[in-house]
Amino acid sequence: MIEQDTIRLLRECDAGIKMGISSIDDVLDKVKSKELMRFLTDAKEKHTHLKHEVQALLENYNDEGKDPPLIAESMSAMKTGFKLAVDATDKTVADLMTDGCDMGVKSLSKYLNQYAAADEQSKDIAKRLIDIEADLAKQLRDFL
Repeated sequence: MIEQDTIRLLRECDAGIKMGISSIDDVLDKVKSKELMRFLTDAKEKHTHLKHEVQALLENYNDEGKDPPLIAESMSAMKTGFKLAVDATDKTVADLMTDGCDMGVKSLSKYLNQYAAADEQSKDIAKRLIDIEADLAKQLRDFL
């Protein structure tokens, strides 16, 4: 049970990290504020660091990880593209990213509870990812 929950939690973290990086990449070229750019690139670096940790742990279990659901990625890209086509401002970027962070915190918290038997190292990664998402959402408030 511990191993199954650990792998499942790591997979969800992997998918969440990939979704976060992809979402940040989708908006970076629209950002005008240096401060907002710094917040987003810092969050992307933190996601990338965690991605390497997660992938190393998954390799120990001979698991390839998990990509975000295609429908979620497609809907996110469409929403981002549409909103930025209509209003390509830092406010719109902050709004989109805040929504993404909120969804990430919610889903990761759900998985953390659902896979309660996961090992402590994997739970710690999930908690750190939740903190990264929550911190970014907080930093974005001044741009809303």
